[in-house]
Amino acid sequence: MKKSFLLFLFGITFSLMGFAQQTIVKGSVLDGTTGEPIPDVTITIEETGQTLKTDAKGEFSFTQNVPLGEQVLKIEKVGYVTKRYPIIVNEGQTVDISGMTLDFDTSDKKDLFIISISDDNLNSEDDGLTDNISGLLQASRDVFLSAAAFDFSATFFRPRGLDNANGKVLINGVEMNKQFNGRPQWGNWGGLNDVQRNQEFTMGTSANDYNFGDLAGTNNIMMRASKYRRGGRISYASANRSYQGRVMASYSSGLLEGGWSYSVLGSRRFGEEGYFDGTLYDANSFFIAVEKQINEKHSLNFTGIYAQNRRGRSTAITQEVFDLKGRRYNPFWGMFDGEQRNSRIREIEEPILMLNHYWDISPKVKLNTNIAYQFGEIANTRIDNNGTRIIENNGQQTINGGARNPTPEYWQSLPSFYLQGENPTTYDYQQAFAVQQDFVNDGQLDWNLFYTANQLNGYTVYALQADVVKDQQWTFNSILDAELADNIRLNANINYRHLNSENFARIEDLLGGSGFLDVNAFFEDAQQTGTINAAQSNIRTPNRIAGEGDKYRYHYDINSDVLSSFVQAQFKYNSVDFYLAASISNTSYQREGFFENGFYPNNVPNIIGSFGKSEKVDFTNFGIKGGLTYKVTGKHLIDVNASYFTKAPGIRTTFGNARQNNLIINDLDSETVQSVDASYIFRSPIVKARLTGYYTNFTDGTEVNFFFSEAGASLMQEIMTNIDRRNFGGELGIEAQVTPTIKLKGVAAIGQFSFTNNPDVYYSSDLYTNLSYGDGKTNLKDLRVSSGPERAFQIGFEYRDPDFWNFGVTTNFFSHAYVDPSALKRSGFFPQDPDAYNLSEGPNSIIANDTDGIINISGYGVADYDEDVAREILQQERFEDYMLVNLIGGKSWKINDYFVGFFATINNVFNREYRTGGFEQSRRLDYLSQIEEQNNTGGPVFGNRYFFGNGTTYYLNVYVRF
Repeated sequence: MKKSFLLFLFGITFSLMGFAQQTIVKGSVLDGTTGEPIPDVTITIEETGQTLKTDAKGEFSFTQNVPLGEQVLKIEKVGYVTKRYPIIVNEGQTVDISGMTLDFDTSDKKDLFIISISDDNLNSEDDGLTDNISGLLQASRDVFLSAAAFDFSATFFRPRGLDNANGKVLINGVEMNKQFNGRPQWGNWGGLNDVQRNQEFTMGTSANDYNFGDLAGTNNIMMRASKYRRGGRISYASANRSYQGRVMASYSSGLLEGGWSYSVLGSRRFGEEGYFDGTLYDANSFFIAVEKQINEKHSLNFTGIYAQNRRGRSTAITQEVFDLKGRRYNPFWGMFDGEQRNSRIREIEEPILMLNHYWDISPKVKLNTNIAYQFGEIANTRIDNNGTRIIENNGQQTINGGARNPTPEYWQSLPSFYLQGENPTTYDYQQAFAVQQDFVNDGQLDWNLFYTANQLNGYTVYALQADVVKDQQWTFNSILDAELADNIRLNANINYRHLNSENFARIEDLLGGSGFLDVNAFFEDAQQTGTINAAQSNIRTPNRIAGEGDKYRYHYDINSDVLSSFVQAQFKYNSVDFYLAASISNTSYQREGFFENGFYPNNVPNIIGSFGKSEKVDFTNFGIKGGLTYKVTGKHLIDVNASYFTKAPGIRTTFGNARQNNLIINDLDSETVQSVDASYIFRSPIVKARLTGYYTNFTDGTEVNFFFSEAGASLMQEIMTNIDRRNFGGELGIEAQVTPTIKLKGVAAIGQFSFTNNPDVYYSSDLYTNLSYGDGKTNLKDLRVSSGPERAFQIGFEYRDPDFWNFGVTTNFFSHAYVDPSALKRSGFFPQDPDAYNLSEGPNSIIANDTDGIINISGYGVADYDEDVAREILQQERFEDYMLVNLIGGKSWKINDYFVGFFATINNVFNREYRTGGFEQSRRLDYLSQIEEQNNTGGPVFGNRYFFGNGTTYYLNVYVRF
């Protein structure tokens, strides 16, 4: 008994001695204004790179492998100014630095970014903007990624050549990327700047706590009521970019008695036009989050988002139009009843509701379970000039009507149309001059023409059509975070998403007409054969007259289910940290048509039907990734990440022409991605730098495009499969805090993003389901993928005065941006003579072979085809290099318990003209037509179309914070 008692005393003594000898660094972080604890602040010991986050009480504690001697603690959180605290750590002692403070970042630079990028991303795909990746980068403090988000974004620069479908955007751990194309719809949470400040960004495929991630990183926007600092903010912004004015007010309660907390926000953005003419802006946004901390282990949070946005769109223009009207020209608008009226309006109204449960199972195990529901619609309007009428003659019905494209920059309304060929006549010049003067002096949409034509013709020729997508999506996921040991963490999740997407065309305005005949006026057989069955949008309701608010043209649902899971282990040691992760998913799509299109009737041999359910398409995908950080010393780090995964195609690239039929793309497969990157990182109290090299390989990609072509004079769907691409290059970012108030920075990016094979390509139209040319390939190998500038450089400085004002300048240089190449132009169509065959004569007159259900046209080559001339015609255009200078500055004052301040920026100070992107038109692309285009006196009729960047723009934000 005595022996056991002595052993017990010895054990207690040994434990107490061990505890007494433990080296600990602990402390807390408070808001510099309110004195309240700040949760989720990242604390880093710079010597070793050890990091952790403050808890709900703002407290933290390092207990394992704490380095000795002089150390620097870095404390940072998005929305606050980063601080560094020097400490001295002695072995076996506790360093307690409670009461450290963080001050709210009054520069509001992130607020500017959300306005200039997220709002721009409200445009649709044909505006060339939605693939911008910069929205993913706003939470990053890396100097290179910060430059990409704030200064490079205006050029639509893509880090590593990636678009935002290569990244993940989450809200409270719930994925927001659309299943249609894999991209986030920024407008769904636009105008909520004040409540988007709590964000976690994980670069590339490196380890993150929520999901497997993707190449461009993962950004989780935390909209949890208890995580907002107590206080309110009222602001007014003036700008000339997307909108002209914005008013916003927000208030957060902080944690109240009884465990309740809430946050609310309301904002309005408005403007008759942004930088480009006629681009109206009308948006209202509301946000609410309410959280109840049930007890120490359980908390329940509700988040509701309503962000309605109505915006006028612009488009790419040719060099001819640019020379006549300038870069701000927009053909989509015209005056009506004394006001600007844009025919291309994009309206987004998709509320988000989510419930989040947070369960601290133990101090080391946490489970976050979420359920979210998103519903509403996205509508894009345009002029439908396809109105027609039925004519009966001897018992036969034909249709007559339709009108020319009413856009003012239509190719037959420009001088180049009258100056075709090498020797125009005097009369040609007179006509060209007349249309030039009309275009220069007006050149806008004629709304009165639509109303007059509808009244005089006796039937409706023109109507305002909306292409509508009404989504209902349920998301359920559960996220596990478990600390298995002091140096081992396990992350896992399971995620399920169900989408019902209803798609249809709707008549928004009959423009003075009485009703719209729902048939295809441009279907030639209906005008020639005396039958109009094939021209019907829905043969189950033939010759239907549609009114305002009615569905017409097409109507179908897409049902999608995605089940996915991932698991990840993170290991941290003195000299090396590493992680391993794996994912698996199953994706299914099915179309259900509610219209039976006359050209794609059901139960007809060799025709893909349009009514009812399509075949169900399933994809099973997997991914593995890993990485390590080797700590050479506390200042020098080597970081490596590698991944291999497959991605299911989106809805857009699964169905060849979902508006008309149930056709599923031939030989559809998941895309395979292989990627590796390696970085050298240097960090000291004065200098921080990162040098990265990366290599990414994409195989078996799919792309679907729509355009009007002279080949068959019809709207065509271009389907490219088996697309292989390669992205490689390097990144450098360096910043130096040369004085307590002055920071210098430099950034460089050099990359090459190219096609590595000749993809398969075929076409569908009203005339044929599957059509290819020559060998069925498009010669894209070694051409560049159009992805913004491949090279970007920046030098700049920031000055932050202790008296709470700041000023900064950046000079940015961009080069090696390329036009998007036309696949049709580089297919077997190019060397053939289109006059040698006629698509409308029927397949027997043109089929060279028919394999795998694809009709192939060949054998109509041009007699005097010159390879050297062809090579010059097919050369990919590279845009000119350019330099942009940006200014930024702000000032704040403390007046009693209020902070008053302003933040301002001027972009493109010297008003430089530059192209942000562009594409080759897919009209008149055969060899003979291209020679004519090159030799036209008035320049090409169908020249490349370009997107032009903004000139000098400003943004000014004035705010009061309390």
